[in-house]
Amino acid sequence: MSVSGQSANPRGAESPARPTGTAAVIPAAGRGVRLGPGAPKALRPLSGTPMLVHAVRAMARSRSVTLVVVVAPPDGVDEVRRLLDASPLAGNTEVVVVPGGETRQESVRRGLAAVPEDITCVLVHDAARPLVPVDTVDAVVAAVREGAPAVVPALPLADTVKQVEPRTGDRAGEPEPVVGTPERALLRAVQTPQGFDRATLVAAHEKIALEGEGATDDAGMVERLGVEVVVVPGHEEAFKVTRPLDLVLAEAVLARRRATDGF
Repeated sequence: MSVSGQSANPRGAESPARPTGTAAVIPAAGRGVRLGPGAPKALRPLSGTPMLVHAVRAMARSRSVTLVVVVAPPDGVDEVRRLLDASPLAGNTEVVVVPGGETRQESVRRGLAAVPEDITCVLVHDAARPLVPVDTVDAVVAAVREGAPAVVPALPLADTVKQVEPRTGDRAGEPEPVVGTPERALLRAVQTPQGFDRATLVAAHEKIALEGEGATDDAGMVERLGVEVVVVPGHEEAFKVTRPLDLVLAEAVLARRRATDGF
């Protein structure tokens, strides 16, 4: 794996020959406080390897992905670059590391700016979803290349969902009244990578203003433009590692993969 800093054209003269190439942007500048104190969430080890490395490898396993842009903490770019440079990666996927912003929205915008203009399909993938199978990645890419401007992998909900009236201020922590029960068959739990026609994603980041902590879902930004977002089947192993129990589950998934297919 070759890792470099920000570049307007990381693949050099090869880029014009790949007008339908795919790049994956991985925002990894967050701290991940729900996992507890320590290293940033993306750098937490999973079976001895940082989650970020697992996430980069997950993107690189797709033959469609020729470039991965990792958006690192502003004060951790060199550390992340060294980490990735020391990690083996199959194939010829290029990896670029750029500094992130104060919010996820700003970090994705910076990662997108590092993608060469000839790449027409862009994935945005959470570093905290290190185990997404390659079939899911390929399904998202295929849907974009077939003409969908925005694609998200998603799963049906297993649990009934209740809409409540949140208690705030002096009443925070009190029981919350239920105000509705959405029809579960119409709901989906969204995962990543989310895939986009490049022009659509660029337009969303140009037109949707950064408010508060910024948008945490790029497909949601595209929806606000009035552009259709479609869903393809997700996968149970593409879950997000957010809390300590998720780390336990992720370790179990990796152990099963090693036992069954030498992953």
